[in-house]
This record gives sequence, C-alpha cells and structure tokens, in this order.
Amino acid sequence: MQPVRTVTSHACPIDANDVDTDQIVPKQYLKRVERTGFGPFAFAEWRYEPDGTPRPEFAMNKPEHQGAQVMVAGRNFGCGSSREHAPWALEDAGFTAIVAPSFADIFRTNCGKVGIVCAPIDERDVRRLFELIEADPSVPVTVDLEAQTVTAPAVGDLAGVEASFDIDPHTKHCLLNGLDDVDLTLEHADDIAAYEASRPTWKPRVPTG
Repeated sequence: MQPVRTVTSHACPIDANDVDTDQIVPKQYLKRVERTGFGPFAFAEWRYEPDGTPRPEFAMNKPEHQGAQVMVAGRNFGCGSSREHAPWALEDAGFTAIVAPSFADIFRTNCGKVGIVCAPIDERDVRRLFELIEADPSVPVTVDLEAQTVTAPAVGDLAGVEASFDIDPHTKHCLLNGLDDVDLTLEHADDIAAYEASRPTWKPRVPTG
C-alpha cells in the first residue's frame, strides 16, 4: 500500500445517495481470485449497456472525468454488503480519495486497508462540490489527509469549498505510512520472533527465516 498524504485532482461526481457495494461492483464479478483487475467492473451496471457498450451519460465514461483520483458522492456511500471488492474496484479504477457526507462503516474501514481516503464533510459542502464540478469539470479538489481538510477553489460566481473531516487516528496512521494489515503485523516482527523462540519445540512454530 502506498502512503497517502495529499490528493489533488479533478473529480468524478456520483450524485446519488445510498450507493451500495453491489452497485459499486456487481456480484457477478466476484468470482475472480485476484485482488487486482476489478477496475473495469466498477459501477458496471450503471457504466455499460447490457452488450458492454459504455453509457456516455455516466460520469466515469465522460472524457472530462477520465483519470480522476477523487470521487465525490452522496450520503451513505458504500452501504449494503461488506464486500472488500468494492474498494478494490475503486482503487483499481484510479481513485485515491472519496468525498461524501457519510459512509457505511465497513466500507470506510475496507477503503483504509487499500489506501483510499474517505473524507466525510457537511452535505452542503458536498452539494457545492457538485456545483463546482458541473460548472468546471477541471476544478481541482484537494483532500489533505494530514490537515484533514477538503478544499476546492471558486469557479465564477460560485464560492469555493473549505471543509474539515474526521478520521480515526489508526486509519490515518496507516494511510499516511502506507501500512496494510500485513505491514502492521511486520512492525512487531522482533516480538513475534522472540515469542516463537520461547515456545516449546513440540508446539507448532511460525518460520522466522
């Protein structure tokens, strides 16, 4: 997992509330055994016609939103089943930060484990971000994890956004330092090795070398 500190990018708007994980990555794509390669399946049922043709009206298919690292979404984003594949798909599609009024708890936790920052800000600020993106799709949205802020400049007569968000200290530490669950365990490698060395030889052992 790569460390995340500040993400600045044009944004992809998903202006819908209660987007569940089955919409983020539909169930028929969960047969893969790898953790990678789910990006093309993100929002597949919204993104493509039944024959696989991209729907031009969907945000992820619009040229002006291609390559966005920031997604702006509605409240309760990531609700539904606790499938890890949803963050995997969004991460593989290039997103490093998601801004929304609120997130489902398990989805938010799973995002933190793959290097995606979930930034919950006031719904009025999210509405303003949607307006700014509609007025100018190239407007840069900055998610600063260290400062815990989301900012975007003014566009024409539309005021910009300066909002703060909360994140639990453990998730913030992991994101800033690029630590997934394996890396967290390896921080205690010396303690694990000492414990294993002290165990009776007839008990199962974890290889240390």
